[in-house]
Amino acid sequence: MRLLELHNIPYRAWQGDDSSGQTVQQQILQEGMEKEQIFKTLVTVGKSKEHYVFMVPIEAELDLKKAANSVKEKSIQMIQQKELLSLTGYVHGGCSPIGMKKEFQTVIDETACLYEMIIFSAGQVGHSVGVRLDDIQAVKKIEIKDLMSMD
Repeated sequence: MRLLELHNIPYRAWQGDDSSGQTVQQQILQEGMEKEQIFKTLVTVGKSKEHYVFMVPIEAELDLKKAANSVKEKSIQMIQQKELLSLTGYVHGGCSPIGMKKEFQTVIDETACLYEMIIFSAGQVGHSVGVRLDDIQAVKKIEIKDLMSMD
């Protein structure tokens, strides 16, 4: 949120009182938002050993083949949970695509374009932030691609 404020980017914040994020999700849905506009942030590593960040709706599955193709890698896999804090500065469940220790190529699923605002972790477990996709682009370059598995 500090980074958004630094760049004068308007946002909406939610804070829950549990470590699972369920309270925040309930607050968001009670305000009339859709579950599909709440995104999770996933950190991966490619065959080249480069790291990438992908964002998909919280109940969706990242299609690893589509993700690899989107960043021109032969293959990618999720990083080990124990690597997350040292790599990004965030803990599992509180990983935000903005404000990471290092800059990583970041790709969001194309469904984000369907919503005026997308919601994602604000960098702490139980905290979420809603921002217009165009506004995020002022702080962080995020590519838009088809990333979800078709069930």
